[in-house]
Amino acid sequence: MTVGVREQPRGAGSPRPRPGARPGLVGWLTGLAVLAGVGYRLWLLTQAAPPTNSDEATMGLAALHIARGEDFPVWFYGQQYMGTLEAYLAAPVFTLAGGPSLLGLRLPTLALYALFLLLAWRLTLRLTGDRWFGLLMVALLALGSDRIVKNQLIAGGGYPEMNAAGAALALLAVELATGRPGRRSAADGRTASTGRPGWRLARWATWGFLAGLMFWVDPLVLPYVAATGAVLVGFCRRELRGAAGALLGAAAVLGAAPLLLHSLLTWRNPLHAVLAASGANASAGWPDRLHGGLVLGPGLGMGFCAPGQCATWQLWWALALPLLLAIAAVTAWRALRTPEPAAVDPGTVSARVAAAVRLALVLAAVATLGAYTVSSSAGLTPVESSRYLSCLLISLPALLWPVWSVARHGLRTAVTGRRGVGSTLTRSVAVVLLAATLGTAAHATWRATQTVPAARAAEARHTELVSTLRQLGVRHVRAGYWTCNRLTFASAEQVVCAVVDDTLRQGFDRYPAYRREVDSAAAPAWVAPTGSPLAEVLDERQRITPGSLDLVTIEGWRVYLPR
Repeated sequence: MTVGVREQPRGAGSPRPRPGARPGLVGWLTGLAVLAGVGYRLWLLTQAAPPTNSDEATMGLAALHIARGEDFPVWFYGQQYMGTLEAYLAAPVFTLAGGPSLLGLRLPTLALYALFLLLAWRLTLRLTGDRWFGLLMVALLALGSDRIVKNQLIAGGGYPEMNAAGAALALLAVELATGRPGRRSAADGRTASTGRPGWRLARWATWGFLAGLMFWVDPLVLPYVAATGAVLVGFCRRELRGAAGALLGAAAVLGAAPLLLHSLLTWRNPLHAVLAASGANASAGWPDRLHGGLVLGPGLGMGFCAPGQCATWQLWWALALPLLLAIAAVTAWRALRTPEPAAVDPGTVSARVAAAVRLALVLAAVATLGAYTVSSSAGLTPVESSRYLSCLLISLPALLWPVWSVARHGLRTAVTGRRGVGSTLTRSVAVVLLAATLGTAAHATWRATQTVPAARAAEARHTELVSTLRQLGVRHVRAGYWTCNRLTFASAEQVVCAVVDDTLRQGFDRYPAYRREVDSAAAPAWVAPTGSPLAEVLDERQRITPGSLDLVTIEGWRVYLPR
């Protein structure tokens, strides 16, 4: 006698509402959850949270150059990987707003989050047909810990757009596999109609373009490109041999055109730069990698931890995730192997298609988690590099669907269908797991909101710094990496900064033109955060050679003016 999870009675499509389900109520609640998620992040943006940094400012400077028509960068300044899609999205905002701003830079990322939320909701409905489960997914994705909102709102390259693109690829795979030619209708056995042929070709082109675009933007989402692509090959291989395959390939080349053209013109392989950035050239022990990748990483990367750390009790998700991956894979595989009726309602997602896409999402999550764990970044910088796991949110509907099914319907035996004590206990465990998931994410979100006053105060101090430099007539400065480009962007390049390290030697300038301009200036100033090693070195210089520098102090900052 075998035990399995009870599946929906009509497969994974959009079934008729059950008595008492009140689809009107669930629809309103889902809408409110969407508004809450977007509104929470909009409020964060108005409070200058999460805190910005020089990497985000670098993307802002690229957007400023695009808006002015001065430069059209393919890659994030200073490196040969990570496309500048966010800069191209922000450039029209800067043009309409009359200049650059942190809010203008982040409005496109907020729109990308809203798009991801809607796509994830639609994908959940197409995979499960359960509107209440769709509400649960929206509510969970509306929450946002410190790491989650940083991934979704900071325009630092790649992360805001990857989740939206991954969800769109999975949804398009569902639609294309559902409406594949040759699928018979329940009514008369004829081929199911999926709308105008042009719409189907448009879906093929869209999937190909998004896949190619993600090759350019960030390779972290490639497991989801490969997994959903495998679903299309499995269900639509005959169609792919014709016009659909040619259109998909052409669209993929178009999406990846910036990467391909740059690689052909420069003879540089962006994969080498990606491997170097992931820590391939560094050394980290396997215990550190396993701890960072499998213990700290899941909680931090999926939004279950407080800002910058994971309490011991929050690490429970690291234990639950492997079990959820295994259960989701087994249930999806069993559903995929179960024959479905020859007659299927047109436009309804078959159980096998839904199971295939759920399995693809699980395998993509395993690949993402595995690739991160074997990288040195997981061992060297687990807190910050946990952002590499941001794509795991795309797989949440597949991970939690078996738990939701057990919580609602319990377990059933394949033969008798009777429920017993074991089924009741398992159902209780599933309910507790879902409640713990929501509760832990809500707690992490609450902790993230507590950091907002500090972020707002830090931004106010930085604004005062920019204003002071303008009043002093300072045009050129030298400062640390995490000060320079942020200062240049905040001043709309009225103040140009060159990077120095803590010993006053030349640092890493992502935009070399700034270095050349500062080096040619007569007497650049120095800027350092109060209490920083750079400030201590400059203070020592004042003590050794009194009168060589005039000191201007601002809350949180020290400005050194050469005489």
